This record gives sequence, structure tokens and C-alpha cells, in this order.
Amino acid sequence: MSEKKDGIILRGLKENNLKNIDLTIPKEKIIVFTGLSGSGKSSVVFNTLATESRRQMTANYPQYVRYQMPRYERPHADLMQNLSPVVVVEQRPAGSHSRSTVGTYMDLHPLIRLLFSRIGKPSIGSATDFSSQSSFGRCPECGGFGEVIAPDLTKMIDFDKSLRDFAVKFKPLSPSGWQGRWMMTGGLFDPDLPIKDYPEEKLHLLLYGPREGEKVYAPFHTKNGPQQHEWDGLLPRFTRLYINRDLSKLKEVTQEDVLTVSTQTLCPTCQGSGLNPKVLECSINGLNIAEYDQLELTELVEELTKIQDPIGEAIARQAIPPVVQLIEMGLGYLSLSRKMGTLSGGEAQRVKIARHLGSSLNNLTYIFDEPSAGLHPEEVNMVIQMMKKIKAEHNTVIVIEHDLSVIKAADEIIEMGPGAGVNGGEVVYQGKLAGLTNSKAATNLHHKLKINTNPRNIENYFSIKSANNNNLKNINVDIPKNVLVSICGVSGSGKSSLMFGAFAERYPGTIIAGQGSIGISNRSTLATYMGIMDDVRSIFSKETRQPAGLFSFNSLGACPICKGKGVLKPDVAFADPVTITCEACEGTRYSDEALAYRYQDKNIVEILDLTIDEAMNDFHMPRIINRVKTLKEVGLGYLTLGQTTSSLSGGEIQRLKLASHLQKEGQIYLLDEPSLGLHTKDNGKLLEVFQKLVNKGNSVILIEHNPDFIAASDWVIEMGPGGGKQGGHIIFEGTPEKMLQAETLTAKWLKGQGDR
Repeated sequence: MSEKKDGIILRGLKENNLKNIDLTIPKEKIIVFTGLSGSGKSSVVFNTLATESRRQMTANYPQYVRYQMPRYERPHADLMQNLSPVVVVEQRPAGSHSRSTVGTYMDLHPLIRLLFSRIGKPSIGSATDFSSQSSFGRCPECGGFGEVIAPDLTKMIDFDKSLRDFAVKFKPLSPSGWQGRWMMTGGLFDPDLPIKDYPEEKLHLLLYGPREGEKVYAPFHTKNGPQQHEWDGLLPRFTRLYINRDLSKLKEVTQEDVLTVSTQTLCPTCQGSGLNPKVLECSINGLNIAEYDQLELTELVEELTKIQDPIGEAIARQAIPPVVQLIEMGLGYLSLSRKMGTLSGGEAQRVKIARHLGSSLNNLTYIFDEPSAGLHPEEVNMVIQMMKKIKAEHNTVIVIEHDLSVIKAADEIIEMGPGAGVNGGEVVYQGKLAGLTNSKAATNLHHKLKINTNPRNIENYFSIKSANNNNLKNINVDIPKNVLVSICGVSGSGKSSLMFGAFAERYPGTIIAGQGSIGISNRSTLATYMGIMDDVRSIFSKETRQPAGLFSFNSLGACPICKGKGVLKPDVAFADPVTITCEACEGTRYSDEALAYRYQDKNIVEILDLTIDEAMNDFHMPRIINRVKTLKEVGLGYLTLGQTTSSLSGGEIQRLKLASHLQKEGQIYLLDEPSLGLHTKDNGKLLEVFQKLVNKGNSVILIEHNPDFIAASDWVIEMGPGGGKQGGHIIFEGTPEKMLQAETLTAKWLKGQGDR
């Protein structure tokens, strides 16, 4: 059977912006999809190929099982054949739950617990007893969290103010909440006396409640007259209602609100492990399970290979391969206890990849979304070797990628384009690397770096002294003000600890654009995310004398049939879900009444159909113009105002987030890998935006691996030399030109000695 015939056959693809395209993707090869951000790569790879493969996989299970599983709608395509099961490694943040660690994410913790329950001395009991989430294993003091959260009086109360003047800074207990109003009207406390002037006995009653054995009641005024309620003190009440309770069930307060007026300290009983002290008495070769958890992975492998007990050895043999996998991905400096939420983008990406590499199944299709994201150019080779290893085991590897090193390692390249959004959705090139140069593809294999030989003058600095956050080695650094600065270095070298830790603490006014995801939903649009929609609605309201809510599909203006969704999902029982366009509003989401009103001869839908470029001419309100202009500047001029955030690509989301931060007036901008998801051709536009910001007198600091951005900076600081314990030092400070004389890893790539 010829390779062509056995390839993945995709015909008539029409998802999102795809223009009815045909593709045949060879199997058991490394195929890289590239092209501008928003050109249609994800629409082919995720929305069509991966979705259809998953849909067909679930079709093999009995109906009652399928009903419990995620259900996939058939993608818009004429023909999809020869698909194989898919393993998808997306860019979404991995398990940022407060209890999610490298050990839980890699499924290593159950094995370590089993190991301790079988061969640990003195013997404790079952494997579950070694978990901080079991009733026996959890620390009695902190409930297994490893940290004790307690209300902080200095953060919660302004002693110079009275209750009526919002002395209590925690909203639900201030006059804006019913509990605060009760404190003022219950007769126990003088609402107009500053807290510092309360007699000692009254202050104790307010803060801590009545003395032991006593009870105090105060009337609470309701519609049915006063009712007596027991007063228990501000701090006990706060602890009971907001610390010892599941906050997800409360609408009026978030975990962040609670932490703002609290202190978090390491639990003194379990030293942060979350485990019962009895559990910590059990050890293997002198180490208890908490100490095992803290070992760097390279040390952990040594400990596991030392085990000689036959049962223990059998369990250790299962735990060693995934740990070795992480070490091979350059993450030997991590520990099992490291929280997933604290990993840098590049570290999280590699942990996710390592998790999927333990499978001995073959004939699978592995799909990676920018596996080079967050990696130093020096580390990208690890990802390439990993992909070759997967291919060698008779699997197909499909990668969405902009990194030239990865593109050069492909057996076949498919470039989407020619432009982005409505201007994309076509196959510009498919074939071997050699043919790419003479094609119409935007990817330039001979891309040359432009080293900044004329950096701006530096007059002032941000000073950081004795920084020791995470792995930082008590460092002092001066970061130049009012210029473009790049902070670089390998993954785990301390870039985030320096900037999001030490720097942000020292300069709290910094505008930070991190890598966290935005609220993606099909009810959130570009216009709502950027805060343009409120102004558009008020313009329509003013013009038509109708309520502003009439011009929102999430409010009064919603189509009564589809409730503002634009589509209907009829109940099809056990069949695959089907989405059909609402006939009543023809997918516009709006009611006939809302569409009857016009502004500048356009109804609300016609306004939302304007591209960012077109909107520049239709509005005169400075606030709208400024926001639209920012979107255009970051290269999103081709998107429409009504485009849903759920339909955007990774690179588009990255720039949208950036645009929302750039509209804030600030002096210091700190950006975490703004090049993520961007094609080399898009980098220039973004650099222009940063240069303009600096020209206006702002300081722009980038945490970046991309040589284009580093080369264009006025000043570069490199962290290293390695990651984890080997990192945390400053190994270079100076101009890009001066870096060409240095011998660091980043300098090697700047000199063009890297293997691109």
C-alpha cells in the first residue's frame, strides 16, 4: 500500500476560517504546521483532525459509557479518513489547582505512597495513610494544606477609622455587607468611634468575641422586626465563614479577597508537608515521605535505585521511568512536591510532554501545540529528540510551531495562510523543507537577526537588593529605566522569580502581562474583552433613547429563541451533538427589536461585523478609538469587533491580552514571553509597539527566549547558568552588542552559532 493512500485523508475542511481545503497527511512522519498566527493551523489540527479522531474513538464504547464521556460534534468537512487515536498536548496551563504538584500530575505520588506503605519503617498502614487528603494522613493543624491561613489584623482593620467609615477593609464585614450593617446597628459597638479609641473590653469583644463561657447577642433588623443573633467576634467569624469554608459556594467573595486580609505561614506542625507527624516518622533509608518529595529528581532516582527489598524494588522499577523521562527533558532540578502552578511556561510544557511519553502503544497521532513555547533555543533540541523518538516507535507527530529549529526537523511542512483570520484558511505550501524557500510561504528559513547597535542612553535604574525568592542566590541587580530590557536564560534559571517575585514586590505599580489564560467563552467577544462594548452600547442608547441592555445579546437584546447564543443544540439523546444556526436570528444572536435601531446607518450586528481596521473610521469617541488603535498596533486589525474569544488562536489571545494591558496608562510594563504563538513575521509589529511605548517614556521589560526580541533590546540580563539549584545567578548584563563577546548560552544563539 502506498504511503499516500495510507495517509490521513482530509477533504473539504470548513471549520472556522478554512476555505474548503483538501489535505493528505503522511503517517509515521514529523509534520509541522506553520503560518501566521490566526492562519488556520489550529482549525485543521485541533478543530478538525483531533476532534474527529476523538469522536470516532468514543463511538466504539457502549451508549451508557459514551453518555458519561465528553461528546464531540462532527467537524465541518466532507471526508475524514484513516485517522488514528490522538494524544494531544495543548498549551493550556497544566493543573494550577493549589494541591496539584509534579508528583500528582505525573501519577508518581500513588507509587511513592505504596512504596512507603510496603517497606517504610516503622510500618504505618495502607498507602492512603500517606496522603495529606486522608483522614489519618492529614496534618491535624492545617488540614493537609501545609500552610496555615490566619486573619491579619493590620491588613483587615484601619484602627484610625470608625465602623461607619469602613474601618473593616474586608468587604463582607464592612458597611457594604449585612454583617457590617448589623455591627453598626446592633447596639454593641459605637459605629462612629475610631477603633483605636475603643475601651479594651469593647475592642476584645469586637475583634475576638466574648470571653470564654460567655455569650453575647445583638438584634439584627429584618422585615419581620428585630431578631437576636449571637456575636462571635470579627476574627472568629472571618475564620469560620471565609477560611474554614468552600469559597466556591459563596458569590460575594473570592479566595483572593480572603488572602488579601490574611497571612499564610508554613504549618509549624508538619513543616509544610501537610502530613500527620506520625506519618513522618516512617522512613526508607533514613528519608521520610516528605523528604522524598523534596528531593531533586536526579537525587530521587539515586534513592529509588538504592532500594534492595524485593517488593520495594518492584515498585521503584515502575516509578523510575517517568522520573528519568523528566530528567531527559532537562527537568532534573524539579522535585515531586513542586506545585504545577509555580512552573514557568517552558517547564510546564515539558512536564506535560513527559506525562504522555510513558505509553508503549504505537500507531498513534501525537499532536503538540508549540512544544518550543517557553524554551530557551538551547533546550528546543530536547523536544526535537523527543519527537524523533515518538516517530521511531511507529507514531505520527503533528506539531503546530513557529520555531525554525523545529520546522527544519520536520519530514513535511504544511504552511497555512496567506494571511490571518478571513485572509487565511488556505494551504500555501505542503512539502519538504527544501521546497519552502522558493514557495509563497511566509516562513523564511534564512531569517537574520538585527542586532541593536544603537541602544538608548541609560540614566536611571530600578534597584533590587539581596533577592532570594525561590532559587535566587541573594542577588543584586540594576535594571535600566525607560528602555527596552530583555531578561533571558534557560528554563528554571530564575527569570520569573526575579521579575514576578522580587521586582513586582519592590515595584507594585508594574503592569504585568503574564501567561495566564483569558476568560474564553462564546459569549465573550473582542469588543467586550477590550471594554469597547460598553461604549458602543451607550452610543446606541443615546442615539435611539433605548436602554443600553437592548444592544447586548447577553441581556435585553437577546434573540428570544436561542437566548443570544446564535445557535441551537437540539437534544439528540445518545447521538453526537449537533449545532445548528438559529433560524429566528440567523445566527446574529439579537432580537428583531434590537436590530431595528441604527447608528450611522448600521444596526448593532453590522457594527460588530466591522473589522478593527474598519472601526477606526466609524467611531469618534476617543476612548473607543484608542482601544481599537491598540488592537491594530498589535497586529489584530483583521479581526472583527464581534469575534468571540473562543475562536481565537493562541497567538491572537496572547496579543489580545497584551492590547488590554497596553491601554492602561503605566510607567512599567513587564511582559512574559510576548512572542508566544507568533510567526517570525509578526514579531516586527510587536517590537514596534514596545519601541513606541519606550519612546513615550515607559519602561518595557520582557522575559523572552526569542533571539529577535533580545537582539532588538537596549539592555539584556541573562540568568543561569542552569535551572533549579544550578540557576539563580546573573551571568550577563549589558547591551546586545556586548553580548556578542560573551560566552553564555544566549550569546551563542545571538552570534548565530546555534543550530537553526
